[in-house]
Amino acid sequence: MTEEFIKPVTVREMTGLSVAALAQLRYHGRGPCFYKPTPKTVLYKRSEVLAWVEASVQTRTGYAAIA
Repeated sequence: MTEEFIKPVTVREMTGLSVAALAQLRYHGRGPCFYKPTPKTVLYKRSEVLAWVEASVQTRTGYAAIA
């Protein structure tokens, strides 16, 4: 099975987060998993971005969902 790698600009389109916000999430270790095949290249796996978004489900403002 071939996994699709996507660039931060595509993650921006999927999530509404800016590329700068994604960089901050990477810096703080709070965003989706990412890959750096070269020092200046950042890639994500589409399925991991979707899983990260789905894991952030909320039922109320200010409360984390209980799974």
